Amino acid sequence: LADRFVEGTCPHPTCGYNDARGDQCDKCQRLINATDLVNPRCKICGDSPTIKSSKHIFVDLTKLQGQVTEWFDKSAAVGDWSSNSKNITSTWLRDGLKPRCITRDLKWGTPVPLEGFTEKVFYVWYDAPIGYLSITANYTEEWEK
Repeated sequence: LADRFVEGTCPHPTCGYNDARGDQCDKCQRLINATDLVNPRCKICGDSPTIKSSKHIFVDLTKLQGQVTEWFDKSAAVGDWSSNSKNITSTWLRDGLKPRCITRDLKWGTPVPLEGFTEKVFYVWYDAPIGYLSITANYTEEWEK
């Protein structure tokens, strides 16, 4: 199961939200792993999922912590960020950025063109932002603004 199809109770003691997803909790806004959920269940059938080992590609966001924090502090001060966006981002930065998996074991999506990963696809939230920039660049000459 992809992490979005696993739901359960948020593992963080101060939260305990019963419908947290396998990638994040919508109540406390923390990023979580499906294997950390308490009483995990399949969103489709309700059964308890079986954990299987799988090799994936990660982006090591810990290496970007300083740069992202600096950019966020400046951008949030002068930009038009919603309070929700500021709160979520502040929480992620406060708790420390963590390596994030950018591949999924799914049959649909953009295939990973790397030996050993050809049966995997890129996680949509990894490859979609690149598409947003590309399509914008195709529709306006002022896309860098």
